[in-house]
Amino acid sequence: MSFLDTFTRNVRKYPDKVALEFIDPPLQRVTYGELDQLVQQTAGYLQSLGVQRGDRVAIQLSKSLEFILLHLATVRLGAITLPLNLAYPPDEIEYFLSDSGARMFFTMASNSVRFHPVRANLPELKHCVFLNPAKPEEFQSLITNYQATGGLDAAASREHRLLDHRDRNEAAIIIYTSGTTGRPKGAEITNGNLSSNLESLHQAWGWTPDDILLHILPIFHVHGLFVALHGALHAGATTLLMREFDASRVLQTLVEKHCTVFMAVPTIHQRLLDVPDASQFDLSHVRLITSGSDRLPDEVFTGFQKTFGYTLVERYGMTETGMNCSNPLHGERRIGSVGLPLPGVEVRVANPEDERPLAQGEIGEVQLRGPNIFKGYWKQPEKTSASFTADGWFRTGDLGYLEADGYLTLCGRSKDLIISGGLNIYPPEVERVLAEHPSVVACAVIGCPDREWGERVTAVVVLNQTGSVSSEELIRFCREHLAPYKSPKSIIFADSLPRNAMGKVQKAELRKTVC
Repeated sequence: MSFLDTFTRNVRKYPDKVALEFIDPPLQRVTYGELDQLVQQTAGYLQSLGVQRGDRVAIQLSKSLEFILLHLATVRLGAITLPLNLAYPPDEIEYFLSDSGARMFFTMASNSVRFHPVRANLPELKHCVFLNPAKPEEFQSLITNYQATGGLDAAASREHRLLDHRDRNEAAIIIYTSGTTGRPKGAEITNGNLSSNLESLHQAWGWTPDDILLHILPIFHVHGLFVALHGALHAGATTLLMREFDASRVLQTLVEKHCTVFMAVPTIHQRLLDVPDASQFDLSHVRLITSGSDRLPDEVFTGFQKTFGYTLVERYGMTETGMNCSNPLHGERRIGSVGLPLPGVEVRVANPEDERPLAQGEIGEVQLRGPNIFKGYWKQPEKTSASFTADGWFRTGDLGYLEADGYLTLCGRSKDLIISGGLNIYPPEVERVLAEHPSVVACAVIGCPDREWGERVTAVVVLNQTGSVSSEELIRFCREHLAPYKSPKSIIFADSLPRNAMGKVQKAELRKTVC
């Protein structure tokens, strides 16, 4: 079964209901019926180019209707979508296309010159199509005229829908991980992974056809593509898509368009809080506001409560697993916790060395089991095998602990664990203390090599515009709230922290420049 089965049912139920609406130029609005027809046309166009079941179709486009149509059509044909970040330079694109063996590549027209030298190194790539989403009529012309160039006839085109019913174990999407421990690995996400996760979130978050989602996230990422966009299409809801983020406009749109669902990352939530007179915006009609992709700072959690009267729903997901845990829609949304396991997902905390499950409150590696767990890493069976325990639990590499009532609290990545003088130090614990200082607007704690201690606790700190504090003062502040061995031994001031497209701090980059 494909996650598109539910979309197809929604097409029959709500053919005239708005499915997608882009609310900044180029303005576009399509109903469920129109979206289904456009996906059909796009699938026919792809088949006319030779796309077959199992082929990888790479998409490096801006947030656009074209991206969505190509993705849905690819999955409908039984092929595999490869979504790519617009920020990737040509050498990284070459790696992704070569490693995946992509047969099709859709990218921005503005990339044509810089991609040209790479093209010769990709013999498996059969077609490269340059698009300009600012001119949607050009793509419309492509997908409506494919029959004139040898595309499917009408009878064959009708068979596309039959391919929605795919094997749950077939890969639908390959998403490359960030590659913090080497070259990025392609995580194979199956139809079963997608559909099971959507059902879990539908149950946990109470999605309904009456929902209106304000979508401000990138769509090449799990958060924006799987959780937000797929979630709305699965529910038969309406999605309002914003191409360019503007904090004031987000708040205005949430109010004026009567949005009921909003998903963002902590960085965005902080920017909403920074909007002048933010409390004037009444968000009482927004029933679900989630936070993910990075740890939600305590001050943002409490700031949202104070400013908007809303308690954010923090949740926990990964590229390889989709969503795993969430604070409840109805129940305690616990500060600092990512909540309870989603329906169908099993969570345990184990000693990473001997896989021994740990008692409540003990910190260890978070391990997962369930139908949401990915198929494996593309063409890397050894790394796939190493990512699972003998009894089938996925090793997340995240550190955390479970409380008596099942709530999970994360303590950082295992690779971010600092061992100084033989003692374990969890960066989020130090970061929370630093964030309490009135002069600190952002911080990241890493371990740098040290001859005496093994690793030296090092904090990279961004001060607010009026902040004036010395490194010695910040170290003293930490020592007032932490054991001396946990407190930073050095403070480095920076104008900003390196972040990925989802706002997550890239500690691997910090280690390269700081240590």
